[in-house]
Amino acid sequence: MSNYDDASLIMFPSGYKEDKIYSLKPTDGSGDLTFTRASTATRVNEQGLIEGVRTNLILQSNTFNTTWTTTSTTLTSGQSGYDGTTNAWLLTKPATSFARIQQTFSSTSGLKTFSVYLKAGTLSWCRLFAASAPSPNIYVNLSNGSLGSQYDNISATSIDVGAGWYRVSLTFDASISEVRIYPADANDSVSGISGSIYIQDAQLEASVQATEYIPTTTTAVSVGITSNIPRIDYTGGGCGKLLLEPQRTNLLTLSNYIDGWGKTNVSVTSNDITSPDGYQNASKLERNATGGYVSLNTSASGSQAYSVFLKKGNLNFGRILAIGTGNPNVYFDLENGSVGTASNATGSIVDYGNGWYRCTMVYSETITAVRIYPVETDNSTGGALGYVYAYEAQCESGTYATSIIPTLGTAVTRVADSASKSGISSLINSAEGVLYAQVKTASALGTGFGITLTDGTVNNRVYIGKGTANTQVFGAVTVGGSNIVSISGSSYSDDSYIKIAFSYKSGETKLFINGIQIGSTSLLSFTLPTLSKFAFDGGLLAATFYGECQSLMIFPTALTDTELATLTT
Repeated sequence: MSNYDDASLIMFPSGYKEDKIYSLKPTDGSGDLTFTRASTATRVNEQGLIEGVRTNLILQSNTFNTTWTTTSTTLTSGQSGYDGTTNAWLLTKPATSFARIQQTFSSTSGLKTFSVYLKAGTLSWCRLFAASAPSPNIYVNLSNGSLGSQYDNISATSIDVGAGWYRVSLTFDASISEVRIYPADANDSVSGISGSIYIQDAQLEASVQATEYIPTTTTAVSVGITSNIPRIDYTGGGCGKLLLEPQRTNLLTLSNYIDGWGKTNVSVTSNDITSPDGYQNASKLERNATGGYVSLNTSASGSQAYSVFLKKGNLNFGRILAIGTGNPNVYFDLENGSVGTASNATGSIVDYGNGWYRCTMVYSETITAVRIYPVETDNSTGGALGYVYAYEAQCESGTYATSIIPTLGTAVTRVADSASKSGISSLINSAEGVLYAQVKTASALGTGFGITLTDGTVNNRVYIGKGTANTQVFGAVTVGGSNIVSISGSSYSDDSYIKIAFSYKSGETKLFINGIQIGSTSLLSFTLPTLSKFAFDGGLLAATFYGECQSLMIFPTALTDTELATLTT
């Protein structure tokens, strides 16, 4: 048997675009799944790095004579740039002090980074400025890239990119409505009345640091996992998996700006090492007294999953704790990648490579704050002083941790994923066929799921799934709202892949799981109306499947026992 030849629809997660997940068969697009998610999201990409969304909020990011406004300055285009092009600009102030170029926009609040490529002209200094109250701003010496005075900012960087060019960034947490670039004649001085500098490629982004430049024209531009972009996830390596998750909210308002958390006997160095997203934006947490920790206030109740990425420094353990009745807490061995002592909670740890682990604590409690401790040994807050590294903390209502939801000042919600395909009656044989999927549900999902062929209602359907009250996998046929056939068996384990094939035919239905026949019936006959829709749910969004799908196939004919065993092995 050739699975490709016999199947009418085949989906192995690989190709996608906004609103679509491509099927391998049919090849004309008629089997492509429709995907929706009305929010941004994150995934692990092919390189094993966490990928989210980056947005350049600046308009006309390198066309400084359009949306930008000059104040007593002139612009000359066609200058040699840092990237080997002639796309740089000469910014000159001819005879006036406090001259500048600026872009004004609707007020935006929260943590931001403003960056621009700069090179000395006849002047060797520049000032970057964000108009707000207070007004974050910095000076940089373009003759050597050294930073001068800094005001009301969180951090600043100057990176040598060659040929006299520097990428200079200003990170701040403020409500701003304008960004400015000043040619400066000295540190703390823009009062000179002549001189020039070179500028290129400006960016303003919601981030703790400057990321790769994103060109813009008349609108802000976002790249990455934006709304309605399917997530092909590569967590753990191997082939990509279609990731479908429920709606979740990260209640921690500063997920990766840990220096903005409260600090007790701990110093925090932001942007100290490379994180699991490939940028140098992870924090160093160094305790200077026993029991040192960082803490962030939050409010949550019921079942929660609190997670943070941790990496060993000169201390090998990390501890996370939630302040509430019983103070649930878990220790994590960052040397060996294992869970240590847990109190009033359960812990789990996942290896993300390069020494990074996502450490998760699940508990049910009303809490008021969360903490992260660098510690030396399991079940202890004493011992040597030292440090660990931390990245992206998350607290969400639920019994397991989902993909990260970055926050930069307020709680953020990721909306649920949904995938289905209507109008494919030509690909589904309502009289007989096979519905196959290779799937893994998230840890301790605790709810049932369905994967369904249907007429668009819950009354007539062929579906496979897991029940809500147990871990049994089933295959079923519903006609007129009643289950005509239902076969179940095989204890299902979350966090592990299974291959399910349900062969349906009046008087002959079979369920195979991982190469083994679970059950069959030759007693029950049925007649289904025309089935025309596939969905990752039990029908009409009931019992939605959340987890990972490695492959999906629909066959228009029933298969033999040998074929079903081969398919699911």
